Formats: sequence, structure tokens, C-alpha cells
Amino acid sequence: MKIANSNWFEVEEYLKNDDRAVLPLGSTEQHAYLSLSVDSILSEEVAAAAAEPLGVPVFPVVSYGLAPYFLGYPGSVSLKLSTYAAVVRDILDSLYATGFRRILIVNGHGGNSPAQVVAMEWMEAHPDAKCRFHDWWRAPKTWECVQEIDPVASHASWMENFPITRLPGRELPNEQKPMADFSKLRDLNAAGVREFMGDGNYGGYYQKPDEDMNRLWSIAVEETRDLLEGDWK
Repeated sequence: MKIANSNWFEVEEYLKNDDRAVLPLGSTEQHAYLSLSVDSILSEEVAAAAAEPLGVPVFPVVSYGLAPYFLGYPGSVSLKLSTYAAVVRDILDSLYATGFRRILIVNGHGGNSPAQVVAMEWMEAHPDAKCRFHDWWRAPKTWECVQEIDPVASHASWMENFPITRLPGRELPNEQKPMADFSKLRDLNAAGVREFMGDGNYGGYYQKPDEDMNRLWSIAVEETRDLLEGDWK
């Protein structure tokens, strides 16, 4: 259940029997022809779909993350690392203060990986709590499905092109874009990344049939749910 659809009385009642919660992490950044909110949309919706049958509350997605390399693309936003770490830590502290002890972070943006370190440090300060960090799109079963559909897949390619991230009326290229040379990308600033990457797709076809996307989605949701249901010890 999304926290947005609950009041505090209901959350208090829930905490009498369960202490799990889900925190999605996203980003606002270029995704070629797709929504600038791809990472936020997908992390929140994967989390919500996984948690719904279990009745576990899903908090609103943190929709700004770490993406300094995309600041050459208008509409992209990036927080400072210190700011981002503080925001994630403050959220975890707040969840703990109100009674949550098992928190699953569902992350939708690779640049947010420092949040995993924040979670580890937070657990050291809260030995009676657990915080799992889950990159939903590259979890083992989900990534295996991506590779089965088409191994040439990356940022802003078909693997992020779901019905909920598409923008109506926008035409997409039909070709398969060659995979970017990531060794070169690492040496570029934001302006250089834009010049090197062009439209922002890092490699792969721009779209796959919905049949493939639905299969990928189902696996991602199931794999995320398994983490919520699994052993927290």
C-alpha cells in the first residue's frame, strides 16, 4: 500500500503487527525520448506492485538523486553527495523513530549507489534494525531476463521503455544504438557526456514489444517481493 493512500491511524495500527516498509529511490534525469522521471516512476511502481499483496507500506519515492553527468541535458537534476546522503539518512531515522525496523530500499538509478553505504552505516547505528538495498533492474533474475530478451540494453534503451514511462505522441528511432564506450564516459564532464552520447541512450534498441516488457516487469516485481517476504535475520 502506498503511504499516500493511508492516514497515520492506519499506519499505527499496521505497526502493531508488522515493522516492514519500502523506500523507493529514483532520479530526475534525461532518458532520451522517455520521461525525465523514468527512474522514479519505475522504482516506486515496482515497489508498490511487490508490496501490495503483503500490505507493506511504500513511502513516496525520493525523486532526486545523484546524476551530475547528466546536467548537460535540460530537466536533469542532481543533488550533492553530502545532501543526498543526509536526506536518505534522515528518512531512515524518521522511519525508525516511528516504529519501522525492516526497510527495503528499492533503487531505480545506478548513480544512487552511495545510498547503500548510508544504509550500512545506519544499521551500525541501529543494531536492532535491518535495511536492504535493492537495485531492482539489475537484480539477478531481472537482469537474466534482460539478457534473454536482448543483451544490448542500457540507460534510456528498451529496458526502461514501459507503458508507464513512455510519453504519448513521441516517435522513437527503430535502430539499435551501439553500446557506449564506458571507459570514455568516465573521463567526461556533463557537457562532454552530452556531446558523446547525443540523445542520451547508452546503447540498445529504443523499444521492445509489450509482451517482452510485461515478462520483465513480472519478474522484477516477484524478485522484489521475495526480498520483502524473505528471511530478515
